[in-house]
Amino acid sequence: MKSITIDIINEKAILLLQDLELLKLIRMRKETAVQKDGTDWGRYKGVMSKQPIGEVDQQLNELRSEWE
Repeated sequence: MKSITIDIINEKAILLLQDLELLKLIRMRKETAVQKDGTDWGRYKGVMSKQPIGEVDQQLNELRSEWE
């Protein structure tokens, strides 16, 4: 399953999307509320690939050593 975000320009599009949902071709979800700090963390989901913790620690140590 793929997810996309669309901007509705014309309200008639919502009716068309609802028809597609009734045909079980798509599923519509309401947007989640934006966090108190105004950051929409949901848009960052999947941006970073999963890495073993040891590899992340090594990268952090390399970055820290560059600062010193």
